[in-house]
Amino acid sequence: MTTAVAPSSPLSAVDRCDRCGAQAYLRVMLPGGGELLFCAHHAREHGPKLREIATDIHDETGKLADTPATTPDSED
Repeated sequence: MTTAVAPSSPLSAVDRCDRCGAQAYLRVMLPGGGELLFCAHHAREHGPKLREIATDIHDETGKLADTPATTPDSED
């Protein structure tokens, strides 16, 4: 018997942290099918315990380290 796990869909700005309401960057899948969403701050705070109980973790906190694109200075 094989079981396939559906890939997690990307998190977006409408996904909010269950602790504080900030943008979520971590999705934690729980046994039984529940899910929790966390901002980067709460993901760091609760990370060790979440890893003990999670069946899957979708982590997008790396997006916070991305450098935003810059535009060239305008020519005068």
